[in-house]
Amino acid sequence: MTTEAISVRIPARGAGHDLRAIKVVLHREMLRFVNDRTRMASMLLQPVLWLFVMGTGLGSLVRGSIPGVDFRTFMYPGMISMTVIMTGMFSAGSIVWDREFGFLREMLVAPVSRGAIVVGKCLGGALVATGQGVVILAMAGLVGVPYSPSLMLTLVAEMFLAAFAITAFGVTLAARMRNMQTFFGLMQMAIMPMMFLSGAMFPLANLPSWLHALTVVNPMTYAVDPMRHAVFSHLDVPAQDNAALNPGVRWFDFQVPVGLELGLVTALGLVLMTAAIARFRRVE
Repeated sequence: MTTEAISVRIPARGAGHDLRAIKVVLHREMLRFVNDRTRMASMLLQPVLWLFVMGTGLGSLVRGSIPGVDFRTFMYPGMISMTVIMTGMFSAGSIVWDREFGFLREMLVAPVSRGAIVVGKCLGGALVATGQGVVILAMAGLVGVPYSPSLMLTLVAEMFLAAFAITAFGVTLAARMRNMQTFFGLMQMAIMPMMFLSGAMFPLANLPSWLHALTVVNPMTYAVDPMRHAVFSHLDVPAQDNAALNPGVRWFDFQVPVGLELGLVTALGLVLMTAAIARFRRVE
């Protein structure tokens, strides 16, 4: 009795396979988020508390110094950034969860490049975070920000760039981690200083030199400032108050343009995604 061997042919990897893998990973991220109502609510609770509770309390202290602007209006771009960044990092953290339950190994042995998996994760996390940020955009009228179509579109685009960069950062961190506790500990250690040093909750004008230096080297500053610039460009604010609350970012005597800030955020996201791909190629 003879046994005939059956040959198995694995399809050659190509651009089509990689694009399909990116689509599948992205779609999975969207489904996972939409089906987790508790996560959606928890990601919104913190920025809403900061905006309406902390913003109202701090506003009562500074009302006399900025009579033309509600302090919650000033904080609004920062709270959008907080929502996007927290959601993007949690999306990236799902890699650790997938590793613990074995799903990541199944993805890594698929006949697609590991770079495609990382790109799908980064784009999926960015879309999920942007969608969460849109919910905060819907509250614009409650803090005196107009529902201008051009403003809303500008903020959505800026949110996506910030979300892409932070998700790529999170994926780079999560690539080698094996438990969620370690990841979330590092996430808090990285996110909280970045948040407080970005100008999200206080103006960047007239800071001490040491604090100004920290805000300038903080990548998140270049995500928050374009959003604040977009919001204030649609407000009728006295020139003196606008200069105090929306001074922009300066490198010594050079005023950093918004376009350059957005370019830096985009470049950072691409560099971090490349680093994440390099790490994934070494993951067993």
